Amino acid sequence: MSVGVLLVTHEGIASCMLAAARRVIRVMPLKVGVFEVPWDVGDGVICTRTLRQELRDLDEGQGVLVLADIYGATPFNLAAEHEPGRTLLRVAGLNLPMLLRVLTYPEKGLQELAEVARDGGRSGVVIDG
Repeated sequence: MSVGVLLVTHEGIASCMLAAARRVIRVMPLKVGVFEVPWDVGDGVICTRTLRQELRDLDEGQGVLVLADIYGATPFNLAAEHEPGRTLLRVAGLNLPMLLRVLTYPEKGLQELAEVARDGGRSGVVIDG
């Protein structure tokens, strides 16, 4: 069993991130899902139901790491409305270095993987010059 990873973003972002990661890492070492929230989301109930199903599909007993695009935005907030008893951690600021770093450490537990995500995202942002 391992931690599941769910990319929760605004429409068009998560699928592109996962496609880019698959170009670098051909075989996904973790179960990764994508949940994209339409920009003009009208019915949050439908989104929440679909999101909960995605979380159930990814959770193999070790929890789910949610990587969201923007802290406090609709996708991030919807991910907080998971089923009681489900173990998940949310990390905002999704970028490709963050995702690649997470996929490099499939053996880590949920808390450690969340820290890897945070650190990978930070170290992927540099000023050159």
